[in-house]
Amino acid sequence: MMHWASKLMKKHHSSTNGNLQYRNRHLKKLSKFILNAFPRPVLIKISILARPLIYLIFKGKNFTDPIDGKSYRKFLPYGYGKQRENALSPGTLSLERHRQMWLYLKNETDFFTASHKVLHIAPEQEFLRRFRNMKNLDYLSADLYSPIVDVKADILSLPFEDSRFDIVICNHVLEHIVHDAKAMSELYRVMKPGGWGIFQVPMKNSLEKTYEDFSITDPKERQKHFGQYDHVRWYGMDYFDRLRKAGFETEPLFYSEKYTDEEIKKYSLQKNEILPVVFKK
Repeated sequence: MMHWASKLMKKHHSSTNGNLQYRNRHLKKLSKFILNAFPRPVLIKISILARPLIYLIFKGKNFTDPIDGKSYRKFLPYGYGKQRENALSPGTLSLERHRQMWLYLKNETDFFTASHKVLHIAPEQEFLRRFRNMKNLDYLSADLYSPIVDVKADILSLPFEDSRFDIVICNHVLEHIVHDAKAMSELYRVMKPGGWGIFQVPMKNSLEKTYEDFSITDPKERQKHFGQYDHVRWYGMDYFDRLRKAGFETEPLFYSEKYTDEEIKKYSLQKNEILPVVFKK
């Protein structure tokens, strides 16, 4: 009797694992199809409508999003090419880099308590919603294409006066810009002396020199070479030299090293991801 019960339990366990693997494979395929089929402005609008339903499906206890404080049984896979497991939070739609930045702002700065004039280029949807509602911030968002920003603006020619902002946030924008040196100089120009910012970009820590080739224009080739169909480079560690050339002071910050392995897993951070924090004297 025990022998047959054991076999039945093993069969049930195997079937459950098989069904889970089947669902995960199809979830990855669906995620990859959506990312490649729709332009980002459309994805933003779709996500606003779908987010409440997605949260109900994925709520649990295995992972915690520090941005909304909610816990989930799993995060969604994400990536235009090779997808990362448990990367995208179902509640805030945040990725690893967003959660790392939030933890840095919360634990290392007075961003949430002091008065600041903030410029946010190409704002992440959840950050935009939250930062706009913070009474201590004089917050302004800008982008050339996003449907949710305050000001339509080209990062190569920002329509703001010199030294206007205490804090400038510009995440995963510069890799889209051929003339990134000009964009960096504009970000420097509008930042106040004594100000600071966060300028995240896709980086390969193993690269000393940034890999870029502007003759590559086909979206499929760009994805093959630079990791995404609309990127023009992979930044290497010389990214910080480029920022310094624009006038900023900065050093690589491996902020996730402040957290234990258990916390990194809980928040689903990337262990070796650099948080580029810049300063203007």
